[in-house]
Amino acid sequence: MRFVLLVLSNFKRHKTRTLLTLLSVVVAFVLFAYLAAIRAAFGMGVSVAGADRLIVRHKVSLIQLLPQSYESDIERIPGVADAMHMTWFGAIYKEPKNFFGQMPVKPDEFIRMYPEFKLPPEQLQVWLKTRTGAIVGRTTADRFGWKVGDRIPLLGTYWRSKEGDRLWTFDLVGIYEGAPETDTSNFYFRHDFFEEMRVGGQGQVGWYIIRVEDPKNAERVAKNVDAAFANSPAETKTETEKAFVKGFAEQAGNIAAIVMAILAAVFFTILLVAGNTMAQSVRERMGELGVLKAIGFTDAQVLGLVLSEALIIAVIGGGTGLLLGYLAVSAGDPTGGALPVFHVPPRDLLVGGGFVVLLGLISGALPAMQAMRLNAVEALRRE
Repeated sequence: MRFVLLVLSNFKRHKTRTLLTLLSVVVAFVLFAYLAAIRAAFGMGVSVAGADRLIVRHKVSLIQLLPQSYESDIERIPGVADAMHMTWFGAIYKEPKNFFGQMPVKPDEFIRMYPEFKLPPEQLQVWLKTRTGAIVGRTTADRFGWKVGDRIPLLGTYWRSKEGDRLWTFDLVGIYEGAPETDTSNFYFRHDFFEEMRVGGQGQVGWYIIRVEDPKNAERVAKNVDAAFANSPAETKTETEKAFVKGFAEQAGNIAAIVMAILAAVFFTILLVAGNTMAQSVRERMGELGVLKAIGFTDAQVLGLVLSEALIIAVIGGGTGLLLGYLAVSAGDPTGGALPVFHVPPRDLLVGGGFVVLLGLISGALPAMQAMRLNAVEALRRE
């Protein structure tokens, strides 16, 4: 009890300094929470990408199309359990800023390939019967206030309709859900409608998704797929879905590396602030620490006293910062839709907790060692 009172009493010595130090730690860990959410947003889908799914794209680039006839050839390759295709549509809803992915797919193949997307069975049945039917993820549906039964007009930027303009109209027949790290911002519509109505490009698709029978054989299957189309007019590059999603996200730069660099700079700065506060506190209390040693406090107790003060500041400030950051991030995407997967992953919260403890230990280590090595007679003489 005496030890606890000594620790707490020191915080009353310079209340303003203690408060400012706490606030700096709080701000640092709020920033940590936001940066963790941004990193998760740019890597959306990577952590939930299927280990048994491969992406087959054109060897030259993502914008090059592949023949639709490749699907049957791919399904005949040993080790392939299923295959489907997608094509980037890239239309606009009302304004260019309203960005979200749109792809034509075959509904039954799509639902089989992506079990993480949860679409009510009755909505799937309507989609299978509705030629102009489309489904959308919960994030985009909530963003625009869409509901099942709405007519959704999209203005094509690349694909034109045979009706003579760029306007495509779809019937929203379903809204799919997903786990927190699942991208629920995309819009999917029927490929047969797209194939019938588009001007040009018939018989061509953007890329293929294949499911392998055994994830352990994924590398071998990928090589066999590429070998099957080697020296053809449309050679392929096959990679894991995780690699594909990660590569797509990193087209804007290595976001993970940028975020880690910012976090390192923030952590180092706060470490200097907290360390300086503790060092100054110890210098001001040399006489008091000398008295404590003179009346029987051991070196270990003095070490624990100073280290406990640093840990309390770090835990209170860091814990408050993580909580505030988590609550702020939970309020939703601050960009209005550019980051559809916006949350703090549980793993990052644990990492943040580790940083809190680490900050307290490192910032208090040197002052605590100085206090432990303090000679009682010299300290009292200095007073």
